[in-house]
Amino acid sequence: MVVSESPGVFKFTLAVASLVWYAVLWGLGVLGCLAARKRYRLRPRSPLASAPPSSVPGVSILRPLKGLDTNLYENLESTFTQEYPNYEIFFCVDEEDDQALTVVRELMAKYPNVNARIAIRNGATVGVNPKVNNLMTAYHQAAHDILWVLDSNVMVDRGTLARAVDILNPPSSSSHPPRCRIGVVHHVPHAWVTKHTLGSRIEEAFLNTNHAKMYIAINTVAIESCVVGKSCLYRKSDLERVNGSLKPIPNADAGGCQPGERGLAAFGRFLAEDNMIASALWHELGLRHDLSCDVAKNAVGAMSLMDYIARRIRWVRVRKHMVLAATVIEPFTESVLVGCLASLGLRYLFGVPPWLFLPIHFLVWLFIDMDVFASLAGHPVPPSMRWQFLGSWAVRELMALPIWMIAVVGSEVEWRGRRYEVMANGEVRPAEEGGGGVTGWFLRWGRKHTDYYEPLEMRE
Repeated sequence: MVVSESPGVFKFTLAVASLVWYAVLWGLGVLGCLAARKRYRLRPRSPLASAPPSSVPGVSILRPLKGLDTNLYENLESTFTQEYPNYEIFFCVDEEDDQALTVVRELMAKYPNVNARIAIRNGATVGVNPKVNNLMTAYHQAAHDILWVLDSNVMVDRGTLARAVDILNPPSSSSHPPRCRIGVVHHVPHAWVTKHTLGSRIEEAFLNTNHAKMYIAINTVAIESCVVGKSCLYRKSDLERVNGSLKPIPNADAGGCQPGERGLAAFGRFLAEDNMIASALWHELGLRHDLSCDVAKNAVGAMSLMDYIARRIRWVRVRKHMVLAATVIEPFTESVLVGCLASLGLRYLFGVPPWLFLPIHFLVWLFIDMDVFASLAGHPVPPSMRWQFLGSWAVRELMALPIWMIAVVGSEVEWRGRRYEVMANGEVRPAEEGGGGVTGWFLRWGRKHTDYYEPLEMRE
């Protein structure tokens, strides 16, 4: 009797669990949508924008560069035009002949009153992460404690810096002081396409809908660090106390620090150094993060479909070694799999046919995603691009599970033309020559270029 009843109990438990999880996921989705509406549809001007230079904290802006990324001129110009009275800019390159310096020097001549300089690495190496190596010269030369690390393919609004400093360094008279000190202010990525290829369209649909929705929701709940480092502000004095071990410092409130190597150099062993820096400040110092009301406008060039797939596989593999639990449940946060599971649960418990439930599920899911897009962009998807966007969104949703299944069975990734093996805790080492197997060959097939972003033509 017990044996005959157990399959029914098991099915009942699975059906209930699928619907409970479905409700939880919808709660996160709606939270992300509402938080996006509240945070991004109004961006007031900060009083710091017009304050005297001596009255505001100084900021050192670090922009790592390598070659001519898409929209590079406008991306870099957006830092020259910040409405903030006290900042300096470092343009960080590996070599003196980097092509990006042509654009940098043109902008420095156009804005002679901005304190901008070039920081050349000249071979200095602190780890396998090329971005960290690139930043080290500027990191040592920075005159200010607040650092703003901003990727080369990102453009920002002219009020972004002032609004971010408002959060990182709130006035003592603030009516809503944070419960914990803010250690990182970051900006949600918002993709905009400059070349309308299939891969770039799918990347746009992903970053501006499901990724943004979950990113905002997780940071609203704020039970764990979740940071994408396209644009981050933090204090050098905080970074100099942590080492990426994620072990709490016993006397952190009294100014204690980790033993051994600390600061930016300690994060050169990680590929996702931005996420690890944020996690270290959270776990080792007990600081918290906050999102600004601005976005990091991520210019995407002619990305092929294989470029997109390789990019997604790379970061799933990195996350697998950093946050395994989150990586395991990732497929169960996607519309296709969670919708299918919920439809089976509804049919088993209430007799609701999948053909009735699934269309409603996808339409409401799409409505939420489109609302998030409108909040970040400040406008809905333009009518002329609506069908292309919807098609790209559908392809992205269908591809999510197959990409994840390929990603979780390997540990090798390619970034900026170099191959790495991801190890425990997200640390990396150069991959052996000739590795990658069939999966590596498949990922290299159909790729336009190794950095996923089309170079910008040299300006006359």
